[in-house]
Amino acid sequence: MTTSRLPEPAAVPAAEDLLGGWIGLDPTIVGSGSIARAVQSRMEALGIADPAAVVSLARRDTAERDRLVEEVVVGESWFFRDPQVFSFVCRAAALRAALPGRPPIRILSAPCAGGEEPYSLAMGLLEAGLAADRFTIDAIDVSHVALERARRARYTANAFRNADNSFHDRWFQRDGQLSTLDESVRRLVRFSWANLLDPSFPDEPLGTGTYDVVFCRNLLIYLSPEARGRAERVLDRLVAADGLLVLGAAEPPIIRGDWLPAGDTSVFALRRGIRSADQAAPLRPAARRPEPSSPPRVREAAVADAAAPGPAPASSLDDVLREAGALANARQFATALELCVAHTRAAGPDPQLFFLMGMLHQSAGDPDRAEGCFHKTLYLDAAHDEALLALALLAAQRGDALMAEKYRQSAARILSRKASP
Repeated sequence: MTTSRLPEPAAVPAAEDLLGGWIGLDPTIVGSGSIARAVQSRMEALGIADPAAVVSLARRDTAERDRLVEEVVVGESWFFRDPQVFSFVCRAAALRAALPGRPPIRILSAPCAGGEEPYSLAMGLLEAGLAADRFTIDAIDVSHVALERARRARYTANAFRNADNSFHDRWFQRDGQLSTLDESVRRLVRFSWANLLDPSFPDEPLGTGTYDVVFCRNLLIYLSPEARGRAERVLDRLVAADGLLVLGAAEPPIIRGDWLPAGDTSVFALRRGIRSADQAAPLRPAARRPEPSSPPRVREAAVADAAAPGPAPASSLDDVLREAGALANARQFATALELCVAHTRAAGPDPQLFFLMGMLHQSAGDPDRAEGCFHKTLYLDAAHDEALLALALLAAQRGDALMAEKYRQSAARILSRKASP
């Protein structure tokens, strides 16, 4: 017997509890409707009319539990997503690998979805001049379906969304509507099933060694606060003392511990420890955009008159972004904000500057002022996907799942347009 009716609301919390305990999923992020549809799908597949029985079975049977997980996890990605991130990481890896006596660079992609990310890393490292024996790439995911797709390495046009797809002709062979990755790249990535939140992680086949680079993009934003803490402790064990942790656009401000920016604001890479301001990596400024006819309404008192007339700026926007980034790296958030406000008063609003101020407020533990700055960023640049993702995270943190989803959908549409040739 099958059913097309969504399970009763009373059955959903049990599924939420199961998924939260196993993969750390925050139901306020994905929405109860998504979890209800996942339970419904398993009801229909199993021919079971009672949703509680489906959840009970998933608790007893690990295979059925994994099938329920498959209905919920999001495995969407494409090759060289955020190409500046791969350029930064591959350059850094090539420099490290060139050091005398240096062992091969170790990289982990977790989660790896359908393999687009770890394969992009392999191609990028080869093109950066690294020999295949100078690096290793491990890739893990909680989805068996995604891992099987990754091992096949056959992709539709949807996986090639970047404007620059010159790598396609070098590394792929066309087979009708699909593109198959060359074996010389496929053999450089070792795929394994693993769950970062499993108490036994890390375990074989990964071993217990640390990694020079860990990619963990857009996982933390889907986790509950408790699960996020567990995941961060695992990441802390995995990243080498001098290693890099690469996150999604909205995630650097929410991670705890002694992490600092390792590159500019578009790279989302972190490293350990404190360094002086003059050693900090510069931030990459965005191109100036036309100013609006009237300034945005300012929520926080610190920048309430940010658009008011002021003296001519003593420094260029590039210099201010660079200096503010250095101050942020040294955890001097208040001083960095003062510098940003002073430049805004003198030179007028700029979306990249307001976005940086939002990140600074968020890092300083002031989500309300951060939200105000992200809204001003969007006032000046409605296609600023990073600001939308940051707002989605803030909305989810205060329990507004509906608004968080709206922000995420808007960011996804913008990213899709940007990725189109």
